[in-house]
Amino acid sequence: MIIWITGGSTGLGREVARQYAQAGHTVCASARGTEALSSLVEECRGMPGTIHAYATDVTDVARVAETFASIKTDVGLPDLVILNAGTNVPDNVRKFDRENYQRIMNINYMGVINCLEPVLPELIERRSGQVAVVASVAGYRGLPLAAAYCASKSALITLCESLQPELAVAGVSLHVVNPGFVRTPLTDKNEFPMPFLMEVDAAAASMIGGLAQGRFEVTFPKRFTWLVKFTQFLPNAVFLRLARNLVTRA
Repeated sequence: MIIWITGGSTGLGREVARQYAQAGHTVCASARGTEALSSLVEECRGMPGTIHAYATDVTDVARVAETFASIKTDVGLPDLVILNAGTNVPDNVRKFDRENYQRIMNINYMGVINCLEPVLPELIERRSGQVAVVASVAGYRGLPLAAAYCASKSALITLCESLQPELAVAGVSLHVVNPGFVRTPLTDKNEFPMPFLMEVDAAAASMIGGLAQGRFEVTFPKRFTWLVKFTQFLPNAVFLRLARNLVTRA
């Protein structure tokens, strides 16, 4: 299987790339961090599968298209595309920063759109293939001190819900991945307790297993993600009162 993973140089994306290579697949990992990509290639050298590195910024539309064209030329049209590139910068209303909101939306949301534009026509024409969009349980409801991040991940979830029926009719399988807290360089910056924190190798295995089963939504760890999902059914008055308590403790 040929796999393209964005945000493949660190964290969850890197571990998913490594596990797929260990399983014998051809993995095309893209990211902005060229040194980290090079170290991934070296780490996976000698595995049953192979890693091909592509320096790419998902906010650069032309560069994304060039990368996808290079992947097709080098190894072929991917069977699975995992759109994992993303970022987060904590925010709060007392230091409201429009540029931070725009940056996070450009990377987390528009970065996915920029990749879907060249990928979807090819998969639809072939009438096969999988696309996995990595969102977050933070997209289930708006959480205090994470407005920009939650908004971007919520947008990804509803995007996938909207596109899935159309793509299914066209023969393409679309999935949304909603992780809880996973130990990565991104979550290492968090200064608050992270319940049910998963190690990255276990999280990657859960993601790969969920995609293999063909589920539309892949979530992990189950106990935490379903607890957060439950908040979607709480009346707003109850949820917002609970959320204010989080602000008070911050």
